[in-house]
Amino acid sequence: MSQTALALDRLPHSVVAQLISPLVEMGAYEALWAGGTSFKKLADLFRAHPGALPSEVLGNPSAAQEMAQKAVELFQQRGVKRFGVRIHQAGEYPAKLRDARFPVELLYFQGWWNLTESPSVAVVGTRKPSPNGIRRAQRLVRELVDDDRTVVSGLAAGIDTVAHATALQAKGRTIAVIGTPLGWVYPAENRELQERIAREFLVVSQVPVCIYSTRGPKWNRLFFPERNLTMSALTDATVIVEAGETSGTLIQARAALHQGRKLFVLDSCFERGLKWPERFLEQGAVRVKGYEDMRAALPTPAVA
Repeated sequence: MSQTALALDRLPHSVVAQLISPLVEMGAYEALWAGGTSFKKLADLFRAHPGALPSEVLGNPSAAQEMAQKAVELFQQRGVKRFGVRIHQAGEYPAKLRDARFPVELLYFQGWWNLTESPSVAVVGTRKPSPNGIRRAQRLVRELVDDDRTVVSGLAAGIDTVAHATALQAKGRTIAVIGTPLGWVYPAENRELQERIAREFLVVSQVPVCIYSTRGPKWNRLFFPERNLTMSALTDATVIVEAGETSGTLIQARAALHQGRKLFVLDSCFERGLKWPERFLEQGAVRVKGYEDMRAALPTPAVA
C-alpha cells in the first residue's frame, strides 16, 4: 500500500471523498485496462493493494490525465454529455458490490444514483422468450412495482427489455446494468429505451470506454457476462423468468448464490425438461409460482 493510502486511512471518510479527483481516478481505471486486462486480474491487483485507489495502483499521473481526457472525448462523441462515476474507497460506492467474486473498482452512471439504495430485484431471462414467458415477466414486474421495488435488468433483447418496458408502463422505477460503455447501445433497437432510463432513472456500466472503442465485437462481448455479476450484487434478489441450458442468465444465477443473494426460479422453468433448474434448486435457489412466493423472503420496503 502506498503512503498516500495509509494517510487516507486516518482521515474521516467524508474528507477522503473530497480529496479524490473522480476525473483522475476514471483516467487511471481506463489506463489499467489499456493493456487488455480482465476484471479478475484487476480484482487480484487491488486485493494485493488494499485501500489503494486506481491512481495509486497505476502510479502514472500523466497517463491517468491522458486517458481521462480521451474517455471524456469518446463519451461526448457518443452523445453522453453528463455522467458520473463511483469509486471504491470514496463517496457513494455501494459496499454490497464487494460481495462480487471480482468486484469492480469504478462504475460509470447516468441518472439517479440513489436508486441503488432502493429495494430492488433483478428480472432476467432469455433473449428469445416464449409468449407465455413474456406474459409471466410482465405480471411479475407489475407486482414488483406495486410493492414499491425497483426492477433491475440488463437491457438485452427479450426478457430484459420486457422487464424495463413494463416497469416504465407501470409507473415504476428501473435500473439498467449494461454490458457496453455509456453511449453505446445493444441491441440497437433499445436506444430510445436506454436513453429514457438514463434520463428518468439509472443506467450503470463498468465497461472501460477507451479499450472498448478500439476492440471488435468478439472481444467486447466478454463484458456482458461480467455485468451480470454486478447486477446481482446491486440487488436483493434475482428471479429467472425463462432460460435455456446455455443462457447467459445462468451466470447471474451462479453469482447470486455465491454472493448470498436470493435466487428465485419461476415454476414454469421446471416444466420444460431442462436440467439447470433442478441443479440450482439443489444449490439453494427457491422455486416460486409468482411474486407472492417471493415476497416473504425479500427485505420489506421502507414506508415513504
